[in-house]
Amino acid sequence: MRAGLAAALVLSGCGSGSERHAELRPTFPRDVAVRLAHMSDGVAAALAAGDDCRARTLAQTLRQQASAAVVPAGLRTQLRAVTNDLARRIECIQPPRPTVAEPQPKEHDRGKHKGEKKHGKKHGKEHD
Repeated sequence: MRAGLAAALVLSGCGSGSERHAELRPTFPRDVAVRLAHMSDGVAAALAAGDDCRARTLAQTLRQQASAAVVPAGLRTQLRAVTNDLARRIECIQPPRPTVAEPQPKEHDRGKHKGEKKHGKKHGKEHD
């Protein structure tokens, strides 16, 4: 959902209007717009698949790429704000790890065997 917003922002800056529109508002270089839109689509796909952790990683990469992109000053602030907001809003909650039951220690007879006592004594009789 937010990825679509980022894609709309990126695509809105593409120079696809008439010359009069291009003069009124700054445009993104086409290669930058296509790259950022593709990355935004990846974020949206990960969110749609329920993979929030992957979506967050992709959104952070999108944010870094948007910050490093050479775009007109009039769009830079808005682009950075949208990509920062997107990356901030996606929460990655790791699923709980399955707990493994610790094996119970075997009960040890502490040297006593059936019919013997400690120190070699058998049921009251001494060994010779």
